[in-house]
Amino acid sequence: MRRIAPLSFLGLLMLAACQTIRSDPEKATRQYPFWLRQSETLSPQVITDGDSMVIVNSTVRDFENIDVWLNQRYLRHVERLAPGENLRLPLGEFWDIRGEGPNPGGLFRYFTPTPVRLVQVQVDDTQPLLGLRAVLPEADTR
Repeated sequence: MRRIAPLSFLGLLMLAACQTIRSDPEKATRQYPFWLRQSETLSPQVITDGDSMVIVNSTVRDFENIDVWLNQRYLRHVERLAPGENLRLPLGEFWDIRGEGPNPGGLFRYFTPTPVRLVQVQVDDTQPLLGLRAVLPEADTR
């Protein structure tokens, strides 16, 4: 019986775990609404935490049945963001019009994680988008 060298096995394991583009055509969403301008930037902050982003709603405003847009490309629906709530959204739950997702962080990542630069909330199909304050990691502010 032939033995596989430990380094070769580790290399095969890493190749199996790596995927060049996160893609699932069944999870394709709709196009980013470029025709809806952003009307204002609200005070809730968005903080990147590993492979997730956390929305800190420090306002008294209640958001229900909203769509959260990431970098004018990726979409995730949120049922409710209550006043004072910290809502954790894994980046792996965001998808675009082609069924592709952002690259989350993590130990076995192949590509650099997608930075959280622009986060917007869409209340409905007619109202302007609402911007949230993305807090950049310290490495991105240098």
